[in-house]
Amino acid sequence: MTEKLKARVENSLTVLLVSDLQKSMKYYEEALGCEANEHWAIRDNFGLGFKLIQAQNPEDVRPNKGTWNTYAYVQTHEELDALYGEFKANGAIIASEPVVTEHDWGAWKDFSVRDLDGYVIGFGSGKK
Repeated sequence: MTEKLKARVENSLTVLLVSDLQKSMKYYEEALGCEANEHWAIRDNFGLGFKLIQAQNPEDVRPNKGTWNTYAYVQTHEELDALYGEFKANGAIIASEPVVTEHDWGAWKDFSVRDLDGYVIGFGSGKK
């Protein structure tokens, strides 16, 4: 029997339609620490990555209701706390403060930020 080759996905991006591309790029760069250019807003070698696209019509900008638009994982609670502190100091819009929830497999900690169009980005860690 021959072995089937399975291609590996290295990174992925969340595509967001935004109301003002220049303002969004500035927010992702200054508040979230992304490297922003006309193609991407990325951080940590695509650990966090977005494709920001100027919406043709304001009604095309439609963040998810009641949940995140994207979610990123961080290795430890300490790193998560450092990231939260960095975002807060940089003026990021905090959508939810860090919260720890207990599960049968351990503790999960997360928080979220909101961008200028209302897109919510969650960050979490299951390791202390």
